[in-house]
Amino acid sequence: EGQNVAIEYRWAENQYDRLPALAADLVRRQVAVILANNPAALPAKAATTTIPIAFQVGSDPVAVGLVASLNRPGGNLTGITSLNVEIGPKRLELLRELVPTTTIFALLVNPTNPNVETLSRDLQAAARSLGLQLHVLHASTELDFVTVFATLTKLRAGGLVIGPDAFFNDRSEQLAELTVRHAVPTISQYREFAVAGGLMSYGGSTTDSFRQVGVYTGRILKGEKPADLPVQQATKAELILNLKTAKALGLTVPLP
Repeated sequence: EGQNVAIEYRWAENQYDRLPALAADLVRRQVAVILANNPAALPAKAATTTIPIAFQVGSDPVAVGLVASLNRPGGNLTGITSLNVEIGPKRLELLRELVPTTTIFALLVNPTNPNVETLSRDLQAAARSLGLQLHVLHASTELDFVTVFATLTKLRAGGLVIGPDAFFNDRSEQLAELTVRHAVPTISQYREFAVAGGLMSYGGSTTDSFRQVGVYTGRILKGEKPADLPVQQATKAELILNLKTAKALGLTVPLP
């Protein structure tokens, strides 16, 4: 950057309704390639059929309509899909292993996230197969957290799964502190949550995914076409457990 490439940064500040306008602005500037992260991918696709787009998403790009297929994406998009939405049910299973006597769990989602319906459906199915009750709670602002944790207490929920979302990731420290203060065993997608004091995290490596999409962006800038670059699926998942928090919550961690 600054030598042979200029990068125009756009940030919607977790207000997803701003993404179409931001994508349209980049198209008007006739940028050489657009790198779109998660919820920005669909607005970017809607904004242009000619400017190449490299995306990083946590959902199935075929199912959400980004590409025709993984091997032959077609059109002007390609990118990386990480292991996040697909392994949502696994997070519920892992949390249940730490609180095996609990039958009431909750899922926290941002209702403005385009992956909410898929995530909620998959986790509800997983909960039924495990004989668990799963309540879906919504938060899209920090004020919503007050209601969420009050509701968790009323429900007597013994565990919380935090859905993948940039808004939650930006507030990892706040959410970690709240889950410990309210003594709710919680699992998130993001490593930052466990590092900040949350109980555990399980998800694809964001570092790995962004590195890969950066490589694809570079290849497109050198002349390769997105249609000729298969969508890559990340295969690395990280499980991080905060033993100090587990001890504070009175949880026994089973040996592998």
